[in-house]
Amino acid sequence: MDGTTLEAMRTALRGPVIGPQDPEYREARTIYNAMIDRRPAAVVRCADAADVMAAVSFIRDEGLELAVRGGGHSGGGLCLVDDGVTLDLSPMRWAHIDPGTRTARVGGGSRLADLDHAAHGFGLATPAGIQSTTGIGGLTLGGGHGYLTRSYGLTVDNLLAADVVLADGSFVTANESENADLFWALRGGGGNFGVVTSFSFRLHPVDTVGVAITVWPVDRTREVLEWYRDFLPQAPEKLNGFFAALSVPPGPPFPEELHGQKMCGVVWCWTGDPELLEETLKVVNEPGPPAFHFTAPMPYPALQGMFDDLLPAGLQWYWRGNLFDRITDAAIDVHSKYAENLPTDLSTMHLYPVDGAAHRLGPDDTAWAYRDAVWSGVIAGIDPDPDSAERLRQWCVDYWEELHPHSMGGTYVNFIGAGETPDRVKATYRGHYDRLAKIKQAYDPDNFFHANQNITPADQH
Repeated sequence: MDGTTLEAMRTALRGPVIGPQDPEYREARTIYNAMIDRRPAAVVRCADAADVMAAVSFIRDEGLELAVRGGGHSGGGLCLVDDGVTLDLSPMRWAHIDPGTRTARVGGGSRLADLDHAAHGFGLATPAGIQSTTGIGGLTLGGGHGYLTRSYGLTVDNLLAADVVLADGSFVTANESENADLFWALRGGGGNFGVVTSFSFRLHPVDTVGVAITVWPVDRTREVLEWYRDFLPQAPEKLNGFFAALSVPPGPPFPEELHGQKMCGVVWCWTGDPELLEETLKVVNEPGPPAFHFTAPMPYPALQGMFDDLLPAGLQWYWRGNLFDRITDAAIDVHSKYAENLPTDLSTMHLYPVDGAAHRLGPDDTAWAYRDAVWSGVIAGIDPDPDSAERLRQWCVDYWEELHPHSMGGTYVNFIGAGETPDRVKATYRGHYDRLAKIKQAYDPDNFFHANQNITPADQH
């Protein structure tokens, strides 16, 4: 992109247009995953929906490639494109709460922390992730699961409306009555259909939650997973617990003698009466006495931010995911093997529950195609050292390839990482793919929005 084009964009937009010669360019092209190093021709920081409309039209008319950045957490770095334009929504960080209707309207560049903080003032929340620095946009469009999923469903189950800038630069609202086909597709179809400038969510009464962390020695992984796979699906929906293989981080609440030790464990969230948490979790002794068991009442935003300092921006990441309707004995063999061989202290594997309230919607109610899944798993190689990148990738790929035959075939779309094939996208959408491709044809026939886990327009099949 030449200087004349940059200046034309700067004239047309309120927000800054940052080019490679600008001093803030390095910071502007930096995203959460430091393994991704791409150099866009420009980063456009949109101040509002009007900026998004103008930028989309400009980029399309100039024949440039476009990537969209919300919170910048994309594991595959899909919010950056070499020599194209990153449309950065980070200035659009705001959250407006209506306590009377228990709803929230949130800017497209907002992070979970923005929504959590604003809603918590009214004792409200919606299911969304486990880390407050995550962008609300990417998480929602992929489906969204988190601590509140068993209680209140997926993030998309609580999406009421979205304002969207389409590939032709026009602005539409999508909800159950307006552009209903687009609204269906947005609830799990990723960033394929437009740039969402605001989201409207249903909120639920969530204030102080019961939090517990239970860890066992890593050589107990088999016993713990056998117990966990039977216990959690029949537990009250007010109890959520994600399973993890981990190295104990060096800090509270963990005692010093456990720091750095490989463990397996569960992070629990209880949305029922906090007084009942201890009674509910007496069962953690069943697979064997834990090495450490911590419980405490906690404001929900504090739980959401609990891992932020442990996993700051700027680390090397490589991840892959799978969805599971059961945890088989053969899968437990794989988990046990790789849990004992975590390549770095931050590398991990999580199994997030996606049952409970998430199973109340029908299989065709949203683009999320796995209403029969019980767990969404992710394998993540993580480390601050760039020299460890290949080791992280290899461990993750090896683990995933051994585990995948025991999965349902698809994954939470946001866990599709760098180097995975289009077949992974099709497997993730199952029988919904053709319907999504037709909606893509209607709203983005030229596949302008393709820097994503891409669904090609029906006519391009």
